[in-house]
Amino acid sequence: MRKHIVVFTGAGISAESGIKTFRDSGGLWEEHRIEDVATPEAWQRNQALVLDFYNQRRKQLLDCQPNAAHFAIAKLEATYKVTVITQNVDDLHERAGSTKIIHLHGELRKARSTANPRLIYDIDGWELKQGDTCELGSQLRPHIVWFGELVPMMDTATYITEQADIFIIIGSSLEVYPAASLINHAPHNSTKYLVDPNAKALPYIENLTIKKGKAAHEVPALVEKLLIA
Repeated sequence: MRKHIVVFTGAGISAESGIKTFRDSGGLWEEHRIEDVATPEAWQRNQALVLDFYNQRRKQLLDCQPNAAHFAIAKLEATYKVTVITQNVDDLHERAGSTKIIHLHGELRKARSTANPRLIYDIDGWELKQGDTCELGSQLRPHIVWFGELVPMMDTATYITEQADIFIIIGSSLEVYPAASLINHAPHNSTKYLVDPNAKALPYIENLTIKKGKAAHEVPALVEKLLIA
């Protein structure tokens, strides 16, 4: 039976592909406060602003490409069972070739119904406008888990992490909860890696190797090591 590698990725891996994160500018995205563009209250106050904000994020994403870390993760599937759990809302893992991906915080290139959250649609291009509706006639919203909303895939991600033989964290500050708590659910005897330029020691985590460096450099080297193990 093939070993199961669970890869948990955060904003750092996408930042190396040129995708901006709110942490880059003191809690602002393009001069917007999180409270104004990434909460249910923001959507109630100003749909036009929220839609435009995510349209600009989506437009930027279409100009970005997966980096060496994304492609290296996809290569693991040649030898291992691999599940990617990501905090990122981009589709760079998909474009790099990974086939099993859990998006904890939603997907930028999808929209969902405001009347029935189970109705989810692909967005053709980069623009989602006021007046774009689902089959029930309700306005579509970005398929994003906003601050203050529940993370619907968290239970699934926790269960999968509990099955990991190898658990790899890439580009995460381990500060955004509940996602950051996943490391506590990896089996004690599993092999664990943390790859991040600002990685800190986690003395309470067993069998953890820390690689302080950028994902595009460190992850391909780690993957090559795992492929010949």
